Parts: sequence; structure tokens; C-alpha cells
Amino acid sequence: MQSNTTTYATPRLHKLSDDQIEQLHCASLEILERTGVRLYEPAALELLRRKGLQVEDGNRVRIPPGLVEWALAAAPKRAVICDRHRQRAMPLERNHVFFGPGSDCPNVIDVRTGQRRRGTLQDIVDAVTVCDALPNVDFIMSFCIASDLPQETADRYQMRAMLTNSTKPILFVTTEFGGCVDAVRMAQAVAGGADALRRNPICACYINVSHPLRHNQEALAKLLFLAERGLPTTYTPVVLRGVSGPVTVAGAIAMANAGELAGLVLAQIQREGTPIILTGGVSNLLDMRTTVGVYADPTNRVTLVELAHRYNLPIFGLAGCSDSKVPDGQAAAEAAFTIILETLAGSQMTHDIGYLESGMCNSIEQIVICDELIAYTKQFMRGLEINSETLALDLIDEVGPDGDYMSTRHTLKHFKEDWYPRLFDRRNYDEWAADGSKTLRERAREKALSILESHRAEPLPADVQRQIDQIAEQAT
Repeated sequence: MQSNTTTYATPRLHKLSDDQIEQLHCASLEILERTGVRLYEPAALELLRRKGLQVEDGNRVRIPPGLVEWALAAAPKRAVICDRHRQRAMPLERNHVFFGPGSDCPNVIDVRTGQRRRGTLQDIVDAVTVCDALPNVDFIMSFCIASDLPQETADRYQMRAMLTNSTKPILFVTTEFGGCVDAVRMAQAVAGGADALRRNPICACYINVSHPLRHNQEALAKLLFLAERGLPTTYTPVVLRGVSGPVTVAGAIAMANAGELAGLVLAQIQREGTPIILTGGVSNLLDMRTTVGVYADPTNRVTLVELAHRYNLPIFGLAGCSDSKVPDGQAAAEAAFTIILETLAGSQMTHDIGYLESGMCNSIEQIVICDELIAYTKQFMRGLEINSETLALDLIDEVGPDGDYMSTRHTLKHFKEDWYPRLFDRRNYDEWAADGSKTLRERAREKALSILESHRAEPLPADVQRQIDQIAEQAT
């Protein structure tokens, strides 16, 4: 008999060498020290003044490497985001990878008619309901912009829709600072107060920054507000290569990462130990033939995640997206490539599944397809268990050259360990044709509509629901 040894190897992708990662880190430090950043929030400037930094030309600050290294050491090495029941559902650490949709697309593909149109609050409710039911969607975002509401206060109703229609962790986005304050008030009502929310955060904020070297007032105000309360957030400067930063990938990444490190410094000065979820910044491609921003380009993948791993801090990523206009073959292929690559790289909190049209449109059908792609990827990432039971040498000898394994207890015991898709079709041609010859998109639509007909999230307690309703209504 063979010894009972087990090998369980989760694969990990490394695109950059350790030396290349260090070069990018050092380049980011040089940008902050040599070029500096403009900060359009007086409170942020005052924090740096207290650290002895000089403010030039009104709002330009050069940040020394030592202060950055202090902030990297001060920031927590993990963040945990809870579900509504305060279960610690998403530990952002090591190679854990979680997936969720995106937010704030202006357009949607109507799941009932298949037509592209402007998004509404009902679309958000529908998307959140479907995501709450899908087993491989780990967290919720707001799907689209509610164009049927006043835009000054629509973000409150988006947060209300997420809290009401799902029990999963939430990553929220707000259009302005007041919306961030109200979103936190709503989350506190659900979590049981400010202290309870800090101890077991049921949500995190996604902060978009206008430029790595020009930090807009709204983004900085949100960052300092959340840091003061010890609540997790991303802080995400975006570089559009060749437009808002160098067209070369290395230069764009170094600049984007410099902008994010500036945010990390401010957050740690405001409250040492506040959790920040890094992206290393975002580097997007502008297709010079069309001047359209590209989401699913292979060059945009993995590199930023590796930089965040270098810092050993929580990571925010992007996958499951496509530049196709509809949930077609291109959309499925680009979603699959981005999901598997970001998973292999260890992109811990990965958003934007379902995005189409370079982030201009969202699709519930595509989210359902991505749920299946994530299940496929998770099965692959399980690795291989090798021991006396799985090698089955005694069984092989017992069955011999002439027998079969269909009726053995070993097969009955283990066959369910394989992956059996719920959306992809493995039937023979005749069975598939007899069932209507449905395409992947048609099956995804049927599944989404079935969920919308049958699934409802556990309702909030009545008094909590009244509190979040009042917060949204007061803002209006």
C-alpha cells in the first residue's frame, strides 16, 4: 500500500519578476517625491502640513518615500467584509478571490426584451435580486445609474436597493460626498450602529479618483470621512494610457500606483490602521483607432494585482467584463479570459462581471453567464488531491484489464466531486434540439427570469427598513 500523502496545489500566475515589481514601486516613489500631487481638499493638505510637508503652488505636495513606507507598514494586511448577518463572508487576504458586478453604467440590456436602453431603479432591484441568488456572485454593486431619479440623490436609492434586496456584502459608489455619508448611515442602521459597523463592516466604498496626480475634492473628502471611522474603502485613480498618462504600460502603472499610494498615506495619517483595498491604480487602454476606452484588453490584466501583492495589502480587481455590445461569443470569451487571469493572479475583490460595451452598458444575462464561468474557474483552482483513495490502485487491480468502473462503490462515492454545469449544455444534439436549440444567452435569460419570479432576499427588520427609507427620502 502507498503512503497517504496529499498534494493540494492552487496555481498562481506571475507575469512580472520580483525585480520588475520593485522597479515599478521605486518609480511610484520617485513620482510622489519628484513630481508630487495636487490635492483639492484643504483637510488633506492640512494633514500633510502636520507631517512637516510643504504645500507649493496652492495645493501641490511632494510626498517623501519614508512617509509612503510608513503608511504601507501601518495599513492592515487584510480586510474582512461581512454579509447582512455579520458573518465574515469576504476575508480579503492571501489568494482568496471574490466576485461581484459593477456599478453606474448609463445603459442596460433589458433582461425581458433584450433591448438596450437607459438604466432605471427597477433594473438595479432586478440585478441585485439575481446576484443575491447566484451562488458564485459574492458581493453586490449597484449595476447601473437610475436615470428615472434625480441624479443628486439617486445614489441613496441605489444603496437602499442593495441593502433591501440582498444579504450579501456591498461595495457602494456615491456621486458626491453627502451620498457617502448617507450610505454609511444606512449601513449603520442595518449593522446595529457605528461601532458594530466598524467591527463587522457589511460594506465598503469604491472611490473613483479623477487623476493620479490631481485628486478631486469629493474623492478626498470621502477617503478622510471613511478613514476617520475605520471603514474599508478602495481609492482608485485611473490612467487612460496615452491620454491622462503615458501610453507605455510601465509608465502608466507607475503613475497610477503613485496616486493610490498618496491616498494610502492620507488615510493612515487620518487614522492609522484604517483598511484600504489596493488596486495599484487602474491602467486602461485607449484604442487609438476608435478613441474608445477598452476594458478587456490583455495588457490591462494582472500587473496591478501583482503590485498590490508586493505590498501584502487587500486587493481590488476587475474581470468578467467585455467590450462587446451584447452577450455574444466575444462577451463570453473576454469574460472568461479576464476571470481566469485575475483569479490566477489572486485578485481578491474582483468587480465588473457583466459589464459590456467598454463599461457603458450592463447586462443581467451576462452576469448569469459570468456566474457559470466563475464556477468553472473555481473548480480548476481547487488543484488536485493525490492520496491512496484518489489513486485507487487497489480498485484498478481489482477491476483489472477487462472490467469497468461504472458500478463500483468508488465511482458512486466520488463522481459528484466533478463539476456539473448549470448553464452550459452537455446534452447530445438531439436532446438539445428537442429543447428548442437554445443559445447560451437564451438559457441565461431564462435563468435570470426564473430567479426574478421566485427569489426574494430575506427582508430587513421593519424598523431598520424604515430608517433607511427615511434617510433616502430626507435626501430627496
